[in-house]
Amino acid sequence: MLSIGTSTRTKGTASVANTPALACDAVSVEYVSRVPRPPLDGLIDDLYYLEGAPPYARLLLPPAPAALLIVNLGAPFRIRAGADIETAGYADGCVVTMRTRVLEFGYPLRTRSVGVHVKPWGLAPFLPMPAAELCDRPVTLEQVWGRPAVSELRERLAAAPGPHEMLTLLEQELMRRLCDTTGLGLVRHTSGVIAAAGGTVAIGDLSVAAGVSGTHLAQRFKQLIGVTPKRLARTHRFTATVFAIDPAGPVGWSDLAGAAGYFDQAHFGHEFRAFTGLTPTRYVEVRRRFLREHPGHVLDGWSLPAD
Repeated sequence: MLSIGTSTRTKGTASVANTPALACDAVSVEYVSRVPRPPLDGLIDDLYYLEGAPPYARLLLPPAPAALLIVNLGAPFRIRAGADIETAGYADGCVVTMRTRVLEFGYPLRTRSVGVHVKPWGLAPFLPMPAAELCDRPVTLEQVWGRPAVSELRERLAAAPGPHEMLTLLEQELMRRLCDTTGLGLVRHTSGVIAAAGGTVAIGDLSVAAGVSGTHLAQRFKQLIGVTPKRLARTHRFTATVFAIDPAGPVGWSDLAGAAGYFDQAHFGHEFRAFTGLTPTRYVEVRRRFLREHPGHVLDGWSLPAD
């Protein structure tokens, strides 16, 4: 996942891979973010505040090695978690664990929220259920933390004098809810090895190096991340490959697929459709459309226009 680091941006565009909300016009969006203090920085890439008008009414969010928590402070937004699933409304916010299918976000004319871009394992200490139960099933924040607690949090955030104070309140809430989680060290370390290798790692070697069985490692991953180590590695490899594409120039698909370790271009094309719902050439067309319709916009993330 791409990280903003410690910088703060206002009325600008952020380069974050796992949120559909960040693909917005620089002139119409206020965006502020920062990395939380330890120990939250080991779970979270950044806390953010967002207010403004998305460039498209609907945005697609393909799978990525990341999770997301949003506290909504504006009009409800909608999420469709697959062609076979009905679109659902989210008034209070949502929790999205690491996913295996494309999500479609539908926005009001203006959106306002605070949220958290989370590392693959980072939601586990804040969830009352295994992450596997939420895989490809976005839920409302109330379903995770309860209506009274979420209502109080939203009221305090809405009453805060500004974005920086709101991020501090959200960070304090997360610190208060932080719980010890069995197996988190194992999953975090192994996930780091997968990320460092860009997903091109032998899964069997991971369990041997960790001194546990492959079954035990897979169970811990499913419980804390929602997917197996193999699926996480597959997602890392694909997203790293796609982020290397420059949509403004010619793309050598065969060379790209080979450099990423795919068996052949057909294999890469199959992965592309599985992850994005688009062919490689159509993906580039969509990215070029975004850049053409929003000149000067930096789109380093995963969001794609669905309209």
